[in-house]
Amino acid sequence: MNPIIPVWRYNLVDELKCIDSLLHFHGVVYVDTEFPGFLIDTPRQASESLIYSNLKFNVDATTLIQLGLTLSDENGNIAGCWEFNFSFDAQTEVTKVYTDDSLEFLKDHGINFEKLKNDGIDIRFFSDAFVHILAKHRNLKWITFHGLYDMAHMVTMVTKSSLPPSSLDFTELIANVFGCYVFDIKYIATFCDGLSKGELGLEKLAKILRVKRVGGAHQAGSDSLLSATVFSRLKTVYGIDESRHVGFLYGIGNRIRKSVRPRVLYPSFTRYCQPKIYHPMLVAPPFFHPFVLHPICSNVMFS
Repeated sequence: MNPIIPVWRYNLVDELKCIDSLLHFHGVVYVDTEFPGFLIDTPRQASESLIYSNLKFNVDATTLIQLGLTLSDENGNIAGCWEFNFSFDAQTEVTKVYTDDSLEFLKDHGINFEKLKNDGIDIRFFSDAFVHILAKHRNLKWITFHGLYDMAHMVTMVTKSSLPPSSLDFTELIANVFGCYVFDIKYIATFCDGLSKGELGLEKLAKILRVKRVGGAHQAGSDSLLSATVFSRLKTVYGIDESRHVGFLYGIGNRIRKSVRPRVLYPSFTRYCQPKIYHPMLVAPPFFHPFVLHPICSNVMFS
């Protein structure tokens, strides 16, 4: 049985409710994304400023195709894996002329673009619902593999805004949106003997650690699930001290931490997360809930 749950427009609400419930006891979230390729390729050994400049250009110009989320507890017990498939029409995307090779690559690895066009999730609707969940679970641990682009796409999805102008602003924004407990397996691998100073892909690292993949490579659900099992194995083999690696993403030097500087607020996110005092008779804070007004799901609301 495949443990990866494919999520489309028609089962989105039920699966988000499930994730919302599980996050109370499974607060470790493994993230992977798939997107329509790179409009600008960044050369190896590029400066950090060029890395971020290209990151911003690529992420601002493209959109997510898939998001993979795997939940576990602190002991590595996996609660589930979800693969969210977003609405994407290759014939109308402005990036099509630049990313045909990337789309063919994803198609060859099993991504169904016809189904994305017909049954894909509206990413704006997902963003509103996901932010509502984040507002209820503010102490999550986020783990990626080579997660610079994963976290960048997550940030732009949640804030509905372009990336900030500098890598420092970017890392501070991650901290304000997702918290500071962010880990990058590729970064951690640079400190582990026998792992080529981190210069390994996820598939190769999994083989070295004798971890088997479930599902297909370059699909967000499978990659996030593999990241979860690889990270658990890495901690067992190398005795990883997480405190040494918290807040670092492979490729940029700025640590993810909250800023004491004045910052630009992102209304689409901060309207959910500003601290308020609510009347004690209210069962839950009166967040605007996207499901209340959604034409398909008008009768659905999280508890």
